[in-house]
Parts: sequence; C-alpha cells; structure tokens
Amino acid sequence: MKQALIVIDAQESFRHRPFWDETEYPGFVARLQSLIDDARGRGMPVLQVFHTSVSDDPANPFSRASGHVRTLEQLRIEPDAVFHKTVHSSLYAKTADGATLHDWLRDHGIEGIIVSGIRTEQCCETTARHASDAGFKVVFPTDATLTFAMESPSGQRYTPAEIRDRTELVLAGRFARIARAADALAA
Repeated sequence: MKQALIVIDAQESFRHRPFWDETEYPGFVARLQSLIDDARGRGMPVLQVFHTSVSDDPANPFSRASGHVRTLEQLRIEPDAVFHKTVHSSLYAKTADGATLHDWLRDHGIEGIIVSGIRTEQCCETTARHASDAGFKVVFPTDATLTFAMESPSGQRYTPAEIRDRTELVLAGRFARIARAADALAA
C-alpha cells in the first residue's frame, strides 16, 4: 500500500495564540522530526499543510500577512507538496495552483495516510475522519500530534493527555489505526 505522511499545521502561528504552552512541545517536535526523517528515508511522500485565515490582517497569526504561517522553527521538512487550508480537514487544502490534497493523493496513487501535526482533536482528528470516509487507510500516531489544555462549556478543564486519550477512543478501530510515532510506518 502506498502511503504519504501529512504534517498538519506545524506552524509558528500557534506560538502567538493565548493557549500556547511549551510543556509538551520539545517531545512532540522530536517525535515529529523522527517521523518525517523516517518517511523521507523510505521514499514516502511528505506533504505539508498550513492553516490560514481568510483575513489579511497582519495581527491575526493565521493570516499570511502576519509572517507566522511558516514551518515551526525547530522542524526540518522538505515537503513534496505544500497545501493551505481555511477549514479543519486537510483534504480540502489546496496547492498554489488550486489542486486539493485529496486530488493530490488520488493522482499519486496514495492509499493510506499518516496524520501528524497540531491540534490533535481539531485538524488532525478531522482530517483522519474525513480521509477514512474518503476510503484512505489512516494511521494516527497520537504522540506526533500536539494539543493544549481546554475548558468545556460546563467549566471542566481537560489536559492534553485527556484530549489525546479521547481522540484515540473515538478514532481507534473506526477511522484509524492508533500508533506511536516510532511504529507509525510499520505495516
């Protein structure tokens, strides 16, 4: 089965959000870099997706005018293709010439994807669900995703570990094979 690694929203924009927390960042970026390097070493396509805002306000960190829609400084990635999106699912992301990620995957005979990046329960999980429904085999190395503490409308606070656990619960066996980054490329 031909696979591609998708690196979602691993971008400097997040450092400029009030919820940014460095606590889990070093481990995340190390695992993600290892995954990128392993994929590259196997000749697997590495695709990079950036989240952008439709706003051109430079004060919005997701606006291209902000200068923050760029790869995380500690990450080395030489993607086979770059996509930009304004919605949660990366399959809708487009290249500069307007091709969607979904089309790129189909055009290149990709049958399976490995989902990594920021945020676990938002763009990563949404992409995994969408890709599964579109017929792709999905691997979700949860430790190669990053998220931040959140508070529910009822006031309950959830830690990143609790959010990741919940994402694994709802994806496992339905939408994705859950893996650790070190095992994501295993058959």
